[in-house]
Amino acid sequence: MPSPFNIQTTSLVEAWRLRVQANPQGTAIAYFDGALSAAQLDEVSDAFAAALESRGVGPGDRIGIQLQNIPQYAISFLALWKLGATAVLLNPMYRGRELRHLVDDSRVRGIIAEDTLYAATADTVAGSSVEWIVTTSGLEYQNRNDPRVFSNTTPVEASPDGDMADLISEFAGRSPGDAALMSDDVALLTYTSGTTGPPKGAMNTHRNVLNVAMTSAAWMGLQSGDSVLAVAPLFHITGAVLGAMAPLLHDTTLVFINRTQPAVVVDAVAEHHITCTTGSITVFNAIYQDPGATPEHFTSIRTLYSGGAPIPPATVEGFQKRFGKYIHNIYGMTETTSGVIAVPPGVKAPVDPLSGSLSIGLPLPNVTVRIIDADGNPLPVGEQGELELAGPQIVPGYWNNAEATERTMPGGRLRTGDVAIVDENGWVYIVDRLKDQINVSGFKVWPREVEDVLYEHPAVFEAAVVGQPDPYRGETVVAYVSVKAGHTLTEEEVIEFTKQRLAAYKYPRIVHLIEDLPKTQTGKIRRKALREPGTR
Repeated sequence: MPSPFNIQTTSLVEAWRLRVQANPQGTAIAYFDGALSAAQLDEVSDAFAAALESRGVGPGDRIGIQLQNIPQYAISFLALWKLGATAVLLNPMYRGRELRHLVDDSRVRGIIAEDTLYAATADTVAGSSVEWIVTTSGLEYQNRNDPRVFSNTTPVEASPDGDMADLISEFAGRSPGDAALMSDDVALLTYTSGTTGPPKGAMNTHRNVLNVAMTSAAWMGLQSGDSVLAVAPLFHITGAVLGAMAPLLHDTTLVFINRTQPAVVVDAVAEHHITCTTGSITVFNAIYQDPGATPEHFTSIRTLYSGGAPIPPATVEGFQKRFGKYIHNIYGMTETTSGVIAVPPGVKAPVDPLSGSLSIGLPLPNVTVRIIDADGNPLPVGEQGELELAGPQIVPGYWNNAEATERTMPGGRLRTGDVAIVDENGWVYIVDRLKDQINVSGFKVWPREVEDVLYEHPAVFEAAVVGQPDPYRGETVVAYVSVKAGHTLTEEEVIEFTKQRLAAYKYPRIVHLIEDLPKTQTGKIRRKALREPGTR
């Protein structure tokens, strides 16, 4: 592929309109037995944009999206960008203070949420910057009502602030004014724990998203008429950019299946003749364990990509042996606007002979890779150091956090926090992480956040959280807890306590009750010691 790779358009809206003009009747979205052509998707997003414009939404406004993988996610993206607004990705699993932190930090004006989440979300954001919550239903844009996905098809009452379908109907045929978008305008505000500290909002600009969407689509070989399955959640940067924007900006069909379930994924691949998809290794492990999955389900697949968590070589080999399809690595971060290093289609990634790590791939066009030492000096081929990335995919910084921006992206170059090596042929291998961040199925978990919840329990004296290798999730969250004198506590009680207060992937699956946590001479808890085998 050519490097540099020339991006012809200035904004995502411009790129989308070129796609519509090229083939307006081509199917842009499929959702079980429903579908929208490119022209229809353009029309409904115009109508929704006009409705939001009537509420005063305009350039620079931040609007939260709290949805599963349903067509309304694409409608919301396009509508907000047509207004020059920024989409703030809100994990629908977030609750309480997790959600409130993102809302308060970004100061969103409104939220587009699934109707089933309305009551809890409205309660959480009461008294915040949120002026309205528009709801929508995952039952819309399809009629199959697959019981594996929709266990309850009883209609949920819409928000008093409005329902998306009603607003689209009311404003049908209308279009918003020209937002005069620039490439540096922020398209997505995507929260990440980053390489250090609490969640920060990465400002993914139109230029950032365009570069990743265009280069990854070319890298993966997306062709007119292809079907791409949205497996990675769109509230995650991988799902939003690789999973959604890459196919939406090309003459391909983006297939939604709501919340990812292995058996539903397998059936959708066969039904919609999926040619490409990107998901975490957890998804592929679950498919592998599905007794109903056969090689025949995957006959249309040309490329499978996995990002977000390291893939053991044995997992790739086992999947290929059973289904005849190779899983290609792809690497990216929220700060890189998703994938920037990947294994080329049809090529098997090499394994580093020293670490046993499967290569994450080769740099995509427009990406510069360096391995640096602690002082920021470049290291020679084959030496371990911190992976540093530069290019138009890298965000300009964190929302309202200049200190974290300068620390993580000095001079516009991203310090990833990953220890890596590059071999003489340019293959990149991730060896370790510099920080304590835990990676669960591609989702980032910051130990301090879990520890703060543990300390809310009246019986907890001290707590520390670490990651433990897990063949299914990549890593699993493990908590070490000491109990206050005079109190009793069971491991099951700790798990249930955190389960009620944290997103599903964050609460510890394993809890060890110990008398005293290991500490330094200054009294700081030594997480590294807790990771050592035999620590209890």
